[in-house]
Amino acid sequence: MTEELIKHHKRAISSLELIPSEGGRFEVTVDGKLVFSKLKEGRFPDPSEILAITKAKKSR
Repeated sequence: MTEELIKHHKRAISSLELIPSEGGRFEVTVDGKLVFSKLKEGRFPDPSEILAITKAKKSR
């Protein structure tokens, strides 16, 4: 998923941080705002879903 984000947003990403955690957490934030939480959704996201969310945030 990291490779896909960089491939599609390489000019828009100023930083990308991967933080290892325990307990099944997988969260994606954009500009400090949570845009996806595996714990809240009860599932792991499809990479295309994260790309769509980040593209929508980028176009605003």
